[in-house]
Amino acid sequence: MVSGLDWKLSRYLTYFADGGEAPVVVGFAGGESDLDFELAFPIVYPQNITLYQVDDTYYSEGYSNATGNFNTFFDAIDGSYCTYCADGECGDDPDLDPTYPDDSSRSGYQGKLQCGVYKPTNVMSISYGEQEQDLPEYYQRRQCNEFMKLGLQGVSIFVASGDSGVAGIPGDGSPNGCLGPNATVFSPTEPNSCPYLTNVGATKVYPGRTVYEPESAANDPAGHPYRSAYSSSGGFSNIFDVPDYQKSAVATYFQQHNPPYPYYYDGKYNSSNGGLYNRNGRGIPDVAANGDNLATYVQGKFTLEGGTSASSPIFASLVNRIVEERLAIGKGPVGFINPVLYSNPGVLNDITNGSNPGCGSAGFSAVKGWDPVTGLGTPNYPKMLDLFLSLP
Repeated sequence: MVSGLDWKLSRYLTYFADGGEAPVVVGFAGGESDLDFELAFPIVYPQNITLYQVDDTYYSEGYSNATGNFNTFFDAIDGSYCTYCADGECGDDPDLDPTYPDDSSRSGYQGKLQCGVYKPTNVMSISYGEQEQDLPEYYQRRQCNEFMKLGLQGVSIFVASGDSGVAGIPGDGSPNGCLGPNATVFSPTEPNSCPYLTNVGATKVYPGRTVYEPESAANDPAGHPYRSAYSSSGGFSNIFDVPDYQKSAVATYFQQHNPPYPYYYDGKYNSSNGGLYNRNGRGIPDVAANGDNLATYVQGKFTLEGGTSASSPIFASLVNRIVEERLAIGKGPVGFINPVLYSNPGVLNDITNGSNPGCGSAGFSAVKGWDPVTGLGTPNYPKMLDLFLSLP
């Protein structure tokens, strides 16, 4: 699910692409969508939230072997993406992406692939993804170019960094979701490694404390309170280099808080002689927000949820309020915000406690300054608002 936030005085819109359907009956409500909407609405109301619901049931519910992400979404908001060629791929990948019209025997979407039928919103939040190892490099690079194009058009894109610490999803490539011959190499998330979007990690409020006191990186053992262990994902890309806007922050991190693990370069972990992470990769995440022990209402019942899937819509919603304030004084949306944030880290609350374990390690630690657990920190809305209102 991709949520778009925009400055409109209505409450909820759905853009259907290639057979997408919504809403569904309460008993089939998706916890992911519910979580995003329930956290965003209180922040952006009375502004509008737009749901981009993409692909018919056959593809969206995983009945197909098409395991790609986002291409049909990009098609729907950018008609040129349907035929755009980059990194050896033109248009959608015939093996990784849905093909429309769908096979009539499946009662799927029988129309043509939808290209450029919807306008992107000013702010978007994405709460799902994969691991870098799951998709070919050419596929990820082509999509990353599209994120760049959206940023240049004034669209701010926020993506949940993941919920498995430095590991991937258990069973993805290995029992513990890690890479390398011994399943000890840290597994970066996708599309998070693309340098043209803003990754959001998760923090938690200590029991008995308030949001006005220092938080910690989200890290919960299995059963406390969730069935599975959960920690905010972070690390370094095996595909994309450290972008210019991040070089100083990453260099400072290595200089002052060097992780106690062997490393490798250029994503070559199979010949790294024991290296666990890519020393010259794009760092993940960029920022963080609360993502633990949050009350939600799913399938007619109240429950507690957590994850960076909660953090991303929270951060995106605050930026959308900033966009609203800018529009009210005759300025435009903010687009890709990472260069501004890395140049002005004081508008974020630095998180210096917690870690993101995985792959048989303690993972990385949250430290002073940027770190591969909580990034630059959580939003300080008044400071962020003042900063972005001061910009052209």
